Amino acid sequence: MPDSKAIRGARGGAARKRTSIPTFYRQVVAELRKVVYPTQEQLITYFIVVMVFVIAMMALVSALDLAFGKLVFKVFAG
Repeated sequence: MPDSKAIRGARGGAARKRTSIPTFYRQVVAELRKVVYPTQEQLITYFIVVMVFVIAMMALVSALDLAFGKLVFKVFAG
């Protein structure tokens, strides 16, 4: 049997007060100030790592596609 608190929430189903627009905006700005942005050197490193991984995966998928394609032609060509 499911726990009723898990379904209705921690307050037992009581309606939550809505956040006003200015308060929401202040909270968003406060959270964005906590973000640690990468340096240019880190950004370049991450870009290179991602590109190498993508190119390696493209090569792997292309090789598998070529191999399976040749296998299918051999099987069905007789």
